[in-house]
Amino acid sequence: MTASPTTPTTGVATLGVVALDCRDPRGLAAFYSALTGAPVVQDDDGWVQLAATGGVALAFQHAPGHVAPDWPGDERPQQIHLDFDVPDLDAAEPAVLALGARKHEVQPPGSSFRVYLDPAGHPFCLVRA
Repeated sequence: MTASPTTPTTGVATLGVVALDCRDPRGLAAFYSALTGAPVVQDDDGWVQLAATGGVALAFQHAPGHVAPDWPGDERPQQIHLDFDVPDLDAAEPAVLALGARKHEVQPPGSSFRVYLDPAGHPFCLVRA
């Protein structure tokens, strides 16, 4: 039986952390901390974690051989991306670019979201809330 989005279910686990591999965990944590306002709560050898927002924390794990995904290609697919809600895409864009993001050259049709790359090359979207 498949539950609908409004049907409560009992799961086995709760999602607590989404971790991104990168060459510079502190640098990427600083970017996402500035983007979300979540402070760094853990900075251990090769692992930097932000405070949970919305019940889920972001963490950044040192991966010396990390190679950025090449979305929308399949040779190095993105495998995961993050969506961040914003009230105004036009106002959020210059702010996220000033933090070090790059606007992706491929933008899907529609005006409700935009695709960017974080400083490590992970795709993420700003979504009009």
